[in-house]
Amino acid sequence: MPPRDFLELDCAGLNRQHVFPLADLPAGLRQHLPDTGYRQLILIGHAGRALWVAVQRQRPPGPDPIDAHTVQTLQRWLGDTRHHLLYPGPAPVGLQALGSLAGWHHPSPMMIGVDATWGSWHAYRAVVLADTDFPATPQAAPNAACPTCAARRCVSACPADALSGPHFDLSRCAGERLRPGSACAEGCLARLACPVGSEHRYDAAQIRHSYRQSLAWLKAMK
Repeated sequence: MPPRDFLELDCAGLNRQHVFPLADLPAGLRQHLPDTGYRQLILIGHAGRALWVAVQRQRPPGPDPIDAHTVQTLQRWLGDTRHHLLYPGPAPVGLQALGSLAGWHHPSPMMIGVDATWGSWHAYRAVVLADTDFPATPQAAPNAACPTCAARRCVSACPADALSGPHFDLSRCAGERLRPGSACAEGCLARLACPVGSEHRYDAAQIRHSYRQSLAWLKAMK
């Protein structure tokens, strides 16, 4: 039986969902998808602390418990419905482009999109092609926070001065994070300084988990 609603995902901390009829996606996005006759693309994300609470309760094995929890939850939720998991996966997926179409992604001086409700404390967790028959989700109403922010605390909080230019300077950010003793190694000071959605800030353990992963990637790329 196909899933009837998103309640199971909500309970598992995957509390953001957007359903796109595959035929309605822009051609530039569709051309990168497998041509296998699925009806819908479902973008799944999380916001706030609920996902980490669910992951700690389940404690799935492996190096990335969040991805493991996400995949296990989706497999359970979809059951025998024909589907194809695009993300997490090896093929590149335009997460920010899909997020913009959903009304989730709002650019910020940081690399992370900032939502007026959740701040930066949200993320994309999965993209699924499926033979589901959910109603299409309307685009979320615009709620970008950064264009009206005069304080720009994120800019002044960054010790690498990576946010002061017209574009985020990844090389400066990476250099600071790789510096021995850096306060940014296991958490972004600019992100923590942003007041938007601060009541939804991740648990400290989740912040450390995420930034340790990205720090390992930076070290491997060095």
